[in-house]
Amino acid sequence: MTDLKKQIEQAFDSKPAQYGEEHFSLFARFKAELNAGHIRAAEPDKDSANGWRVNPWVKKGILLGFRLGNIVDMSIDASRQPFFDKSTYPVKQFTSGDGVRIVPGGSSIRDGVFVGKSVTCMPPMYINVGAYVGDGTMVDSHALVGSCAQIGARCHLSAAVQIGGVLEPVGAMPVIIEDDVLVGGNCGVYEGTIVKRRAVLGTGTILNRSTPVFDLAKGIVHKATGDSPLVIPEGAVVVAGSRAVTSGIGNEWGISLYTPVIVKYRDEKTEGKIQLEDLLR
Repeated sequence: MTDLKKQIEQAFDSKPAQYGEEHFSLFARFKAELNAGHIRAAEPDKDSANGWRVNPWVKKGILLGFRLGNIVDMSIDASRQPFFDKSTYPVKQFTSGDGVRIVPGGSSIRDGVFVGKSVTCMPPMYINVGAYVGDGTMVDSHALVGSCAQIGARCHLSAAVQIGGVLEPVGAMPVIIEDDVLVGGNCGVYEGTIVKRRAVLGTGTILNRSTPVFDLAKGIVHKATGDSPLVIPEGAVVVAGSRAVTSGIGNEWGISLYTPVIVKYRDEKTEGKIQLEDLLR
């Protein structure tokens, strides 16, 4: 991949007066590797403090595709429902041999996405360019997997889950959901948050860089600092909570602020409650 990386960075950093056929051929090769999961916007890295590293050159390749593309008609039936988008990013093509269930009803997966075996897509849902969705994951109705988000194997993204995306700046960490994570309905995970394996996010939990997470089980507070993202520990069970404002007019008015709370770590009781979807796979 060293040669591909070098060519992508050169094409992105040194914009020519006009892109030629060699650039479109380069992008087609790049996108094929992205679709196959051979290259990723972020990937596991055991030497990193949080276990992940960003690959800025992959994001540059994705952005190069937007530069190369022209707006074209992508309508199935233009008279009833017109669609227009960049020619370089049509919907991703699947065959039955891919082993992916895309249930009828208005879902869309953009080209330049890796979708693993036995993934189930319930309508309507959307997966944006650069995302990675591991084997056996469920993407439920009205869920969004944003650009470059990395979703592990055997995860469950419940109805109306929002997984934030990021393309720029190219060095920014995307949202990471590791293997065997359950994300409850109406959750939102944004701004490069990393949710470690086997964690459980209760319904309506919102995670971002600005809101600390209070760990009742360990008596510590998890927060993003500097260039370090918010990291939810392995096996944590997180629910939506609140904390009282203790000073000023907020205290006088009895105001409380939203905060995520780790109430415990995954145990046998948790396992019994989340065995919900195995029979559907």
